[in-house]
Amino acid sequence: MAVLSFRLETEAHKTGARAGVITTDHGEIETPIFMPVGTVGSVKAVTQQQLKQDIEAQIILGNTYHLYLRPGTEVLEAAGGLHVFNGWDRPILTDSGGYQVFSLAANRKIKEEGVVFQSHIDGSKHLFSPESVMDIQRSIGADIIMAFDECPPYPSEYDYAKKSMELTHRWLDRCVNRLAATPDKYGYTQNLFPIVQGSTYKDLRVASAQYIASKNAVGNAIGGLSVGEPEEMMYAFTALCTEHLPADKPRYLMGVGTPWNLLECIDLGIDMFDCVMPTRNGRNGMLFTTEGVINIRNKKWAIDFSPIDIGLPNACSNYYSKAYLRHLFVAEEILGLQIASIHNLSFYLWLVKEARNNIKGGTYVNWKATMVEKLKRRL
Repeated sequence: MAVLSFRLETEAHKTGARAGVITTDHGEIETPIFMPVGTVGSVKAVTQQQLKQDIEAQIILGNTYHLYLRPGTEVLEAAGGLHVFNGWDRPILTDSGGYQVFSLAANRKIKEEGVVFQSHIDGSKHLFSPESVMDIQRSIGADIIMAFDECPPYPSEYDYAKKSMELTHRWLDRCVNRLAATPDKYGYTQNLFPIVQGSTYKDLRVASAQYIASKNAVGNAIGGLSVGEPEEMMYAFTALCTEHLPADKPRYLMGVGTPWNLLECIDLGIDMFDCVMPTRNGRNGMLFTTEGVINIRNKKWAIDFSPIDIGLPNACSNYYSKAYLRHLFVAEEILGLQIASIHNLSFYLWLVKEARNNIKGGTYVNWKATMVEKLKRRL
């Protein structure tokens, strides 16, 4: 067993972009990286074999809130952890469930001990505390465990954001203590990432980033962005946080975002991303491509027999034409959802790989400028 490590390979010239390698007991992750979201232990409409062979995912996410409610920690422990349960033998990161508690659960009550909430499934009451959330993530078996935090909504009043941040910091201390007092499960190391909060207030973001950095964790995350604020504000606060987070540790921007968001935030020194957008938008017929965004339901694609994205080399989705994929969506055929999801995830993983290659090649700034313009087009 080894503690997660980060090797910084290249820092791009005239930009914060960097390429590195994260090493976990379940394998290496080349950064910058996008992590497909497998909320309940499954990336929607995509098999684990497709994730590995077609999409070339290096790490996926699970969610504490959802996996705690179904199938439950008893099932996951009996299986030997999520890796065994779902057949994924590469790294897994688990979100602590804090965001879901605040966004999905009914009648939640926040107090110092933790959060009492009602399940969105059956209305049953539960308590998430920093200690219980660490225990649950141990049982799930993630390689990277997220601290339990409160994610304030946008916009938030200053006093609320400050109290929320301070609570998140106190909860972080309890997370650290709980992990120190409990052993890793399943024979490999489980690593904690703290989360920067502070809403859209500069002094709070700086204070939070400095507090998180003082914990000397193996990696750090930025939360509470991409929750409704303008893009330029998201970029500004991301840059502010990266200024105060250690450069020798991976930086994870949670829940972001569009392809152009990824490229802009890589430029600011972010290494890790996750978002439901590629699969959720794919299931609704929105495809991200090397030339821009496609709504595959549009009639203009009805007799377009060209590959879905000729600029995406070796993509398995290019086995199918735009016309065929549109037909599947119009006919409400499940295969259409799968092809679109695989395509979008393949595109995201291709994009961060190209970003990495351009960082290492010293061409990131010019390449990014060209790509961002293309990616925003509506085709």
